[in-house]
Amino acid sequence: MVRRVSLMALLLAVILVVAVPAALADQPANVGGGLGNKAPSFAPGVYADGRAWGTKGTTSLPAPSESNQQSFDQIFVFTNGAEGQLPVGEAAPGNPMYNGGRWWAHTATWIDNLPHEKTVLTSYEEVMFHLSMDHLIIGDLGVYFQCPLLPVK
Repeated sequence: MVRRVSLMALLLAVILVVAVPAALADQPANVGGGLGNKAPSFAPGVYADGRAWGTKGTTSLPAPSESNQQSFDQIFVFTNGAEGQLPVGEAAPGNPMYNGGRWWAHTATWIDNLPHEKTVLTSYEEVMFHLSMDHLIIGDLGVYFQCPLLPVK
């Protein structure tokens, strides 16, 4: 059973490593938002600090060392989110904790038998609240990338 769960977790991680950049864009990769695209997407692509933000994916980044780990914000990609759920970033422009769009990707999965309906989460604080209530399971994808947040137009 443990081996089967580990294999499923590994498969999910591999799929999400490929899917993270696409999940951060509200439009197809050739329109804007995917890694390496020149055109930014001003459509909602990420929630952070309680509001929707556009994106411009630029590049993958190497994993940080102990000395610069704090220069990345966490971003949570939901595997089974509520209708309309976008990835949720730890901070956004205007927040002194925002690190310019350098992200460390995680999965967020609602537990089975949730005591309430799934809700769209829009802030790091909401993600941490539901994690503290054991409503969410967070996984580390080990994926790091640059993707600045832009105002939605």
